[in-house]
Amino acid sequence: MSTASPGYIVVEGPIGVGKTSLAQRLADAFDARPLLERPEENPFLERFYAARKHFALPTQLFFLFQRVRQIQELKQGDMFNTGTVADFLMDKDRLFARVNLDDDELRLYEQVHGQMNTDWPRPDLVIYLQAPIDVLMERLRRRDIPYERMIDRNYLKSLVDAYTQYFYHYTGAPLLMVNAAEINFVDSDADFDMLLAHIRKIKTGRHFFNPLKAEL
Repeated sequence: MSTASPGYIVVEGPIGVGKTSLAQRLADAFDARPLLERPEENPFLERFYAARKHFALPTQLFFLFQRVRQIQELKQGDMFNTGTVADFLMDKDRLFARVNLDDDELRLYEQVHGQMNTDWPRPDLVIYLQAPIDVLMERLRRRDIPYERMIDRNYLKSLVDAYTQYFYHYTGAPLLMVNAAEINFVDSDADFDMLLAHIRKIKTGRHFFNPLKAEL
């Protein structure tokens, strides 16, 4: 990964961990294209958080079609020359589907997913942000998006557990796991520069970045 172009970086993690904010700042630092989720465009999302069982399938299918469209647009552009920083992996869609859908809905979702062109570009680096549930809940409270007020601890825990399981087995790209609990990559230049220096060194393998230990 050169300093001129970061290639294709993906920032992932559960709701509230700061992936979109970090992806945008990394894109700015590398002068790369940000590829960010647009949850505000999903007309089912607010209803999903109010009644998850009733609106899980349309919510999930909307996100699937949206993410596929974004990746297809990315592939048609100049993603590798200019660099791209995204705040989602395509595999994320299935991760959420398995948490949110019942068995019949999941079978239907898998049929739809199976009709998609799944030749997704491989990231040059995946950054997986981790934080305890209490930290995530507090960050959701502070950003105060109306529909996120309905997210409860049990649902957030199910997502955190799904992410933990997924990345325990992940081998799709070089992986940097980051303890994002006590640091501020967005407002603190020192925290961000420390992470950026670490990112520039990674070429292969699995890595863990704990900024608190790095400061000792």
